[in-house]
Amino acid sequence: MNINEGVWTGSVIDDNILYAVNNRLKERRIMRKPEGIKYAEKLKINGVMDDYVSFVLEHQLKDRGVWHKICEVFSTREDIADEGWRGEYFGKLMRGAVYVYRYTRDEELYDILTTAVEDLLSRQDEYGRFSTYTVEKEFCGWDVWARKYVLTGLLHYRSICRDESIKEKILVALEKHLDYIVEKIGNGEGKIQITDTSAWWGGVNSCSILEPVVEMYKLTRKESYLDFAEYIISTGGCKDGNLIELAISEKELPYKYPSVKAYETMSFFEGVLAYYEVTGVEKYYIAVCNFVEAVNESDITIIGCAGCTHELFDNAALKQTEYSETIMQETCVTVTWMRLLSRLYLLSGNVKYIDRIECSGFNALYGSLNTQWNEQYSFERKKYVSAMPFDSYSPLYMNKRGRGIGGYKEFQSGGYYGCCIAIAACGIALMPLTAVMESNSGFIVNILCNATVQGKNCTLHIKSDYPHDGHGIIKIECAEPVYLNLCIRCPSWCKSVRVKANGKLKLTQGYYTVSGTFNDGDIVEVKWREDVQAVHLNGKIAFTYGPLVLAADALKTQNDISAPVRMPESGTEYRVLPCEKGELVRIEVETENDIILLTDYQSCGKHWLEKNAIMSVWLNEE
Repeated sequence: MNINEGVWTGSVIDDNILYAVNNRLKERRIMRKPEGIKYAEKLKINGVMDDYVSFVLEHQLKDRGVWHKICEVFSTREDIADEGWRGEYFGKLMRGAVYVYRYTRDEELYDILTTAVEDLLSRQDEYGRFSTYTVEKEFCGWDVWARKYVLTGLLHYRSICRDESIKEKILVALEKHLDYIVEKIGNGEGKIQITDTSAWWGGVNSCSILEPVVEMYKLTRKESYLDFAEYIISTGGCKDGNLIELAISEKELPYKYPSVKAYETMSFFEGVLAYYEVTGVEKYYIAVCNFVEAVNESDITIIGCAGCTHELFDNAALKQTEYSETIMQETCVTVTWMRLLSRLYLLSGNVKYIDRIECSGFNALYGSLNTQWNEQYSFERKKYVSAMPFDSYSPLYMNKRGRGIGGYKEFQSGGYYGCCIAIAACGIALMPLTAVMESNSGFIVNILCNATVQGKNCTLHIKSDYPHDGHGIIKIECAEPVYLNLCIRCPSWCKSVRVKANGKLKLTQGYYTVSGTFNDGDIVEVKWREDVQAVHLNGKIAFTYGPLVLAADALKTQNDISAPVRMPESGTEYRVLPCEKGELVRIEVETENDIILLTDYQSCGKHWLEKNAIMSVWLNEE
């Protein structure tokens, strides 16, 4: 292939949402993995996605002291004092660390994770339990939820473990752990119903154990585990109503469900999707797809998170322009949304899930990184405490970051941790892992970046300043001619896409596919047109630039960011400026009465300890 022989192919991507929620037959046709989509095994990215992975490695995942503390609670049982959730931290952090390892292949991290797993395994009690509650006080509060995360964390580590003896120890320990739960919970004399194991949210937190139970069945093929999964499914996930049937019927949006706790409800539906994967019963796939579309319609905000009232489904798609004195847009919700989307993408190949992952990652998730290492405010202590790598909540209208620590719990041995701090590394890793992927016949470029990805017979070298600029060059390196399919995403936000290449080129299901025999040095050129777009809602206005949500930051401008904006009838005029440190884009937008400075949301509000550290996505509109 020779780039000079190619032609530019432009397309207005108005039909990018190929599978409407009410067109289930089309959804069913893409249920099984198309082209064997998987995470690339040998991928290296240079740029913001890799920078933030490195930040998490340095400031969190390689801290051996943290790993010891989150294992220690399984011996001290300190959650019994307050029916707490300290037991979740190990599994959340381990899962995220494993995703980071899959991307980085960092050997020091692998050694740290191995040590942590061996530490946890040593704390299994005589009953086979990994629990931060005593036997006398078990199966209440967040006990089952935390036991779920033990299963999750150890299963994820086992998937990368290279030591067969440790893998066997993990499996034996997890079978004892799960067998105890199956013996005590379910239908039958002397057993407790799973929806009665927690007074919170109708027990949906406990029912979210469904996902690792199914994974244990996949691993062991023990019928008792499948029976237990079927039992959980039969409850509908909530004591106060069947969430699965609600999703299938589409009669109610999630903010009207009997459980409106966004994170835990999403986590339960991850389990429903896992159950579909082993049973093939399509109604469960439909339930998850319907649920995801309903959440996207009613509760996902412009930055890709849900919940403007604490962490609850609350019709946030509409409420997001309102000023709020409460915490909102929880990082746990962002990451769980990204996980659910990524799992659906691996199963279906539907590009809309990547569009949503990209939005959540570049905006809500990256915005939560505490890159300035500020102290953080504890509601419990009523004071600022030591810095952690992530903030828990993301403001949208005239407010500031660093307002609280989600899931804050202290340790008897000193220090503290939180739910969002523990879960967020998973999302940080999902960004590069989903940016460039492999298929059975080639590569999938979902997000332009500076990357090198090595396949079986060739290597791809990608150069791009995205998301600052939508231009990208993809160069093929191969020892001899190789046939492959190179799929390049057409983002839903993009008004036009151009792909310059020689060979067979087609647009289907949201991707340009370049198919043919490539020679060493062949190039494919991509151009995603990025423009500033105005979004109007409830008498307010927001701006986007490609996948980036823009925001006003009072510390970056001398103008009053609360002043009303009056846009000219001729449209949005803007000028892209050189970025300052930590920014992905810096833009001046012309209004009829002023020029306003906007930068990417993820870079705003990061100096939250400074006076007047107010930021806003939504601006007042005349």
